[in-house]
Amino acid sequence: MSSLRQNLQHWAKQFTQQALTVYFAARDPRTPLLVRLLALAVAAYAFSPIDLIPDFIPVIGYLDDLVLLPLGIALIVRLTPPAVIADARRQAEQAVTRPVSRLAAGAVLLFWLFVMLLGGRWLLEATTG
Repeated sequence: MSSLRQNLQHWAKQFTQQALTVYFAARDPRTPLLVRLLALAVAAYAFSPIDLIPDFIPVIGYLDDLVLLPLGIALIVRLTPPAVIADARRQAEQAVTRPVSRLAAGAVLLFWLFVMLLGGRWLLEATTG
């Protein structure tokens, strides 16, 4: 079971690194404008919690994650000048290896819990009062 977990962690890290590579390539002025726009769209979709095809739909729910995003990333890598991709990969590698702030993650979590608490309270008052 730990082997499967390690494989999934490795795949997730690689995917994150590729999506970051696309993002950094989109920010580079040496990238052609249309490729930059496409790269921004792919990077935004890769990091967005909202999917084109919801994941709860059997089989095709993961189609975008397993097929569309890798194809989009491959297309951008192919259309972007090699020097830009090399620089973007270096930036992505540095971004992936940066330490994660557990304090910041906790603050974000507390914020969303507070928002949900207020929303629940408002919903309760709206339905009972």
